[in-house]
Amino acid sequence: MQPKEVKEALGTGVVIEAIQSMSGAESIAPDHMGRGRLPSQGYIPKAIAVDAALRRQVEELLFHQAALLDNKAWGEWTELFTEEGVYWMPSTPLQTDWRREASIFAEDRLLMEVRMGRLLHPNAWSQAAQWGTNHLVGNIVIEAATPTTLEVYSRFQMMEMRRDQVRHFGGSYRHSLVLQEGAWKIQLQRVDMTNGQAAYDYVIQAWV
Repeated sequence: MQPKEVKEALGTGVVIEAIQSMSGAESIAPDHMGRGRLPSQGYIPKAIAVDAALRRQVEELLFHQAALLDNKAWGEWTELFTEEGVYWMPSTPLQTDWRREASIFAEDRLLMEVRMGRLLHPNAWSQAAQWGTNHLVGNIVIEAATPTTLEVYSRFQMMEMRRDQVRHFGGSYRHSLVLQEGAWKIQLQRVDMTNGQAAYDYVIQAWV
């Protein structure tokens, strides 16, 4: 470009549109896009009335699931799912189908077993570096219930420690539960991470 053309391109009349990522980071020109203009993409649960005993069963399942993850009891954790169960972490909160859209996680029981095998392998060096997690699960809402199915919403925070590095993940769970042989099992677990689009120094190794 000629010097005159460069000056014209850099003139105040030229506006470069900003692009905002799901993590909230803005590229190029943050002043051109206010966050208040973006539509809300969050999910607002609607609670239904259920008896205290059922609510306690659901809470215990979610708390137990978190404890299994923190204790790396992945075999027991996978057993919380039905044979057709799926663990799904969409890449954006707008996704609706784990089969048709690119996701961070989209694992049936077979893929869970494959991941567990990698995590437990003696040469899984990422797991040997003093790696551990701590989950907090709360704001549990039962949204729908039949005698054999439940739809449950909750929020979570997870702290991950690897050597001297700490990472935090937060977001919401949505569990589709089915009653099998007197116990509630996970048919689908959806994990919407608030910081799912953030940049990480290394990839997520295990389930969140």
